Amino acid sequence: MEHVVLVIHLILTLALIILILLQRSEGGGLGLGTGGGLGSFASAQSTANALTKATTFVAVGFFTTSIILAILASQGSATQGSILDAVAEDAPPAITAPAVPVEGGSTDAPAETPADANATPQTSEPPTVPIAK
Repeated sequence: MEHVVLVIHLILTLALIILILLQRSEGGGLGLGTGGGLGSFASAQSTANALTKATTFVAVGFFTTSIILAILASQGSATQGSILDAVAEDAPPAITAPAVPVEGGSTDAPAETPADANATPQTSEPPTVPIAK
């Protein structure tokens, strides 16, 4: 159901863009030219009325599908959970440096090798944000 409404919403979006771009900025006729647009096919006044009415109907459909999609999304999120929960479950475990005994006998500091002498020491783990479920 959600996919059908989404496809209709996208079609209405494209139609609304096209209808708005066809209108002249002064509010009359097609924006195709300055000499009346379609010639004997339609007068400037009837063309403006048709574009205005078509834009109104497409805009009403666009807002309706927007509201429907918002309702469907809110109903679906209650059963699926938050997107942040899925990210927290898929995150790899944090990598920590192995603890090595130091002169005082504590294992607080990571081992430092001559290759690591130029590297910046890592003083703490990256901050983690608790996610409420």
